[in-house]
Amino acid sequence: MKWMIASDIHGSEYYCKQLLKAYEKEEAGRLLLLGDILYHGPRNDLPKDYNPKQVIEMLNNRKQDIVCVRGNCDTEVDQMVLEFPILADYCVITEGERLIYATHGHNYNEQNLPPLHNGDILLHGHTHIPKCTEHENYTYMNPGSVSIPKEDSWRGYIIYEKETFVWKDLDGHEKMRYR
Repeated sequence: MKWMIASDIHGSEYYCKQLLKAYEKEEAGRLLLLGDILYHGPRNDLPKDYNPKQVIEMLNNRKQDIVCVRGNCDTEVDQMVLEFPILADYCVITEGERLIYATHGHNYNEQNLPPLHNGDILLHGHTHIPKCTEHENYTYMNPGSVSIPKEDSWRGYIIYEKETFVWKDLDGHEKMRYR
């Protein structure tokens, strides 16, 4: 199955719309959101076209495709309006012998690892910085942010298919690859 992985929409109607257009163009089977969907958080400026109500509508229209984990800006109030589960702290995707541990990153991250086996992948957002780092026993990956990229990075997502991860900007241009 082809997955699109994205994080940190932060209520931006404009960038959520771009993400969903990319999702259609990529013809992915599932959209994995790594949290921080509606609220921008007190440390971030308002993203372009901040409009959580429109983000709710757009994502609810895709609810059958979405798997989501809770970000540090996501709350029970958000769950009341979103029609797909968002409050799980993590989800696990198995791919052969490899486990992909997907979380937001504010609890489990490179400094506080979840239970991983040798060769597993820790996948999280939160930092707003796209990244892929191979450690001795695991690989860390981050898609960056859809709406508020940091450290001069791009707005984008990851496509995961057939054991290959491809980082792309919202226009679909490849930025990095890992297999």
